[in-house]
Amino acid sequence: MKYLLIALLFLMISSNSDGQTNDTTRAKDEERIKRVLTDFTDAWNKHDAKAFSNVFAEDADFTNVIGKGSTGRNEIEKFHAPGFATRWKDSYQKITQSKIRFIKPDVAAVDAWWEMTGIKGPDGQDMPQRKGLLNFIMTRKSETWLITVMHNMDLSISQ
Repeated sequence: MKYLLIALLFLMISSNSDGQTNDTTRAKDEERIKRVLTDFTDAWNKHDAKAFSNVFAEDADFTNVIGKGSTGRNEIEKFHAPGFATRWKDSYQKITQSKIRFIKPDVAAVDAWWEMTGIKGPDGQDMPQRKGLLNFIMTRKSETWLITVMHNMDLSISQ
């Protein structure tokens, strides 16, 4: 009986420490994912297509608000470079809210609501503030989280 109690106590301690480790790991992963979101907006606000593309996985898929996109980090950089030099060169984007849901320990679905000012229309005129929602699938390799799939959408201001 004594050995059974010791074994049960050991199992309880082991399962509790595993839970704490998982909670600690999850908190660190959430922090790292939020850092990707910060790096995403920092690169956007510097209008740096190379830095912007670096938050994406090598084989990432990107789709913008009008359904156009590109595949691969290099193509994502090429896709954004002309916009950063023209229509978006004075833009400022911020993420106002985010939600993270872990699908697996190394896969997360992330929603990020954004606002943007300073964008120019095709005719060069200032456009009103925009709001939208970014949907990401992020994956982790080792301790690094990257965007693997991204879909962007505009949200009407009345919502």
